Amino acid sequence: MMLSEQVIAHTYNRFPILPVRGKGTRIWDIEGKEYIDFFSGLAVCNLGHCHPKVVRAIQAQAEKLIHVSNLYYIEPQIELASLLCKHSFADKVFFCNSGAEANEGALKLARKYAKEKAGEDRYEIITMERSFHGRTLATLTATGQTKYHKGYAPLMPGFKYVPFNNLKAVREAIGSKTCAVLLEPIQGEGGVNIPSEGYLKGLREICDEKGILLILDEVQVGMGRTGKLFAYEHEDIQPDMLTVAKSLAGGVPIGALLIKEEIARSFEPGDHASTFGGNFLATAAGVAALNAILEEGMLENCRRVGEHFLARLQEVKERFPFVQDVRGRGLILGMELEMDGAEIVKEMMKRGFLINCTMNKVLRFLPPLIVTEEEVDRMISALEKVFKGIKSSE
Repeated sequence: MMLSEQVIAHTYNRFPILPVRGKGTRIWDIEGKEYIDFFSGLAVCNLGHCHPKVVRAIQAQAEKLIHVSNLYYIEPQIELASLLCKHSFADKVFFCNSGAEANEGALKLARKYAKEKAGEDRYEIITMERSFHGRTLATLTATGQTKYHKGYAPLMPGFKYVPFNNLKAVREAIGSKTCAVLLEPIQGEGGVNIPSEGYLKGLREICDEKGILLILDEVQVGMGRTGKLFAYEHEDIQPDMLTVAKSLAGGVPIGALLIKEEIARSFEPGDHASTFGGNFLATAAGVAALNAILEEGMLENCRRVGEHFLARLQEVKERFPFVQDVRGRGLILGMELEMDGAEIVKEMMKRGFLINCTMNKVLRFLPPLIVTEEEVDRMISALEKVFKGIKSSE
């Protein structure tokens, strides 16, 4: 750990544990201590750690071929794209390496498509306050949180921010230069903010009426996290574009932009690219991971255990007055507190549970989709003990 501080750029405030092994919902550190992971590497390990199908796919592919240029056809890339199109609205897929890169591609394509269809002055994109879309200069600008903008001015032009879950604000923000609306169906980094029923459907109607694109960032909430493969399915709509990454390949870096056919045609050879995007190793892992989600009952488990989890968090809220709100869908859940949650995260770590705090006061829970009700109950019991210590010290 001391060597890490000497040689690795200080872009993270790291916790003092060094994980060396993982299996399912558990990881073990270098000293042999076991943790139940309710963070999943920030929604990356949806299948749990080292899912056997993903491990076997990586091993088998690594022995054959890891990478060639995208100037050639890549069999597992074709297979993964076919699976994604079969199980979504999309007709075409562009592969890259991360959520930020997928969102970058969506922003570029939205502008190019709009300029071709509606004129050179159509470039503006509306995003939501408290959103998070990545850390490239364009996706950082798209992110509606000023704390991420500090130090990077001037930001990219052509973005407007409106309050999340407010259709009136979106309608009023649309102007002659608007080409798209970009949002997360559930805001993760912004505090696990769940929109009202009908919000996404209302956005779809507004975008259709105004002739602009609807882009959904499902980097955190896609791939089963909400109990359906994609979060947009809860409102029975279709976006024009959608981005996924994080858990798409079970832990191997990957990103993807899912696109409707008409819009995808605006990308021609040379317009956009990614050297490592969709290479053999990442897409072989992606095929295994997606098939595991679809075939092993993970979506049903996510819905069932998620309902149990939310009910248990509601019980905790009723017992401790400093809990202001609990919310969630499937296995993305948040508990908003009156106080800063950083120390609670540390206390839970001491008790063998990995959780997260975002927006300073929102405890965020993102366990693997294979988590059990018994594991949830164990975590709740530990959380209540921590809360009792807070209550007794008041």
